[in-house]
Amino acid sequence: MKRKIRTKIKKDDKKESKDNKKKDDKDKKDDKDKPVDPLKFDLENRKDRIIRLTINSSNLGDAVLTPKGDKLYYCASFESGYDLWERDFKENTTKLLIKGVGGGRMFADKKGENLFLVSGGQLKKVEVKDSKTKDIPFKAEFSYRPPQERDYIFNHIWRQVDDKFYDPTIHGIDWAGYKTAYARFLPHINNNYDFQEMLSELLGELNGSHTGARFRPSSTSLATASLGAFYDNSYTGDGLKIAEIIAKGPLTLADTKIKPGCIIEKINEKAIKSGEDYYPLLSGKAGKKVLLSVYNPATKERFEEQVKPISYGEQFNLLYKRWVENCRKKVDELSGGKIGYVHVKGMNSESFREVYSELLGRCRNKEAVIVDTRHNGGGWLHDDLATLLSGKEYQRFMPRGQYIGSDPYNKWLKPSCVLICEDNYSNAHGFP
Repeated sequence: MKRKIRTKIKKDDKKESKDNKKKDDKDKKDDKDKPVDPLKFDLENRKDRIIRLTINSSNLGDAVLTPKGDKLYYCASFESGYDLWERDFKENTTKLLIKGVGGGRMFADKKGENLFLVSGGQLKKVEVKDSKTKDIPFKAEFSYRPPQERDYIFNHIWRQVDDKFYDPTIHGIDWAGYKTAYARFLPHINNNYDFQEMLSELLGELNGSHTGARFRPSSTSLATASLGAFYDNSYTGDGLKIAEIIAKGPLTLADTKIKPGCIIEKINEKAIKSGEDYYPLLSGKAGKKVLLSVYNPATKERFEEQVKPISYGEQFNLLYKRWVENCRKKVDELSGGKIGYVHVKGMNSESFREVYSELLGRCRNKEAVIVDTRHNGGGWLHDDLATLLSGKEYQRFMPRGQYIGSDPYNKWLKPSCVLICEDNYSNAHGFP
């Protein structure tokens, strides 16, 4: 027979336990109510304690530090699009969490277990532990009133100029009078294209730089692609007769038989008829393979080739390179090879590196150089360019009478001239 052993807790013990719990709760409450002493930081020699948080150079987006400060989550773009990275300071490791997560504002929850990303008008939840993202559906409905919106924008712009224009007299014009003169058009404008035209006219009255309005239409239609060629406008037969193939374009493959003078008769088996619009045949085809049916009048040969058309944005860049190359050849031809040529595409770091490479590479042994800044949209490069072009020789290296170089080695030491045009804007306009 088993005996049941029971432990009897005295009433005094229960009371003591309750009293201790009350005391602990009171101590916690007192600690909570007690004012927190301000943090004191040791700022002495702080410059020596600066460290780099990321291990790679990149185009950085937003970053979030966990509440404990042990991990850093950040978006970085190395190629195309933003990826999410995790930097663990305790383990001294960096790892890629999610490819193509998107760039934008990023927030963490209280525990640092989930991130919330606002990117491209969308909300995403990033589950850090599983390296997964979830779209957060939401509705933000409102009553859109375009006329009232345009009225607000008009008055906002007028006030901004009135408050902030660099000349407090606003070039002596009657700015209040212009507000009245242009506001009368508002009730008759029913689209944003006309609205931006009116705003540009209003701001044009200032006769000041960096003012105006732009309009970017939203379009769901497919963009037309390009084959990267100029066509013979005097040709009246069926097809497209190639006058020139743009260098580095879709028609410059190593094994291509397509040459200037060839006629593109079909695109994806659809014939190109004389006088008919062929652009629909290339609608939405950028980066996708298309089949070209080609006829070469010189050899009487018909053949087919697959190519990948490019966007008109890509073709614009190829045409820019073609223009620069033609300018370089013309300068070389007219100067007998004595004068170099460089073009400054933009007042930015990328253009500076290109100019630096051309000046001190291809043009190093030229006697002078033309620095072409035409059609440059601006930036902030004037001082770097001026420094690069204004080098003064202070030393020559001539072992056994043979000249091999000068100091400074990283500046242009010879004559230069700057070529400009009325299309130069902003920093490019001021640089010369």
